[in-house]
Amino acid sequence: MYENNIKDCREELEMNQQEFGFIFNVSRKTVSGWENAYNSIPLKKLVKLCNLYNYSMDFVVGFLRRNKKYNRKIKTNRKFIGTRLKEIRTNLNLSQLQFTKKCGISQTTYSHYETGLNLINTMNAYAICKTYNISMDYLVGRTNKKYIK
Repeated sequence: MYENNIKDCREELEMNQQEFGFIFNVSRKTVSGWENAYNSIPLKKLVKLCNLYNYSMDFVVGFLRRNKKYNRKIKTNRKFIGTRLKEIRTNLNLSQLQFTKKCGISQTTYSHYETGLNLINTMNAYAICKTYNISMDYLVGRTNKKYIK
């Protein structure tokens, strides 16, 4: 579970859950689950939200209290994210096992992210970024500022 600002974003946009869900092709109930952190918003939908309305990913997932607006649009690129993950891990001088154990992620799952085989899910990206104080906007390539501030 994690705190997030999805509800604040939706309310700022003056949308109800049904309208918000329509934009992301999900039900009102799904939006409610995201807002209450019963379910995590898929990374592709999180990126879409941030691109459409210039929200910082760090703000949406609750790392920041105030939004940092980014006009730079990004695509969800699993190879790029995998390269960033490897860079973060190697800069910390940690093995995959050491890196993942601290975050509560299986090494096999993480290995698939790092090699670009699979796109990282939002909860695992959140766990890594929170554990190592890394910006989610940095992880997906939206900013070059590495750390959450």
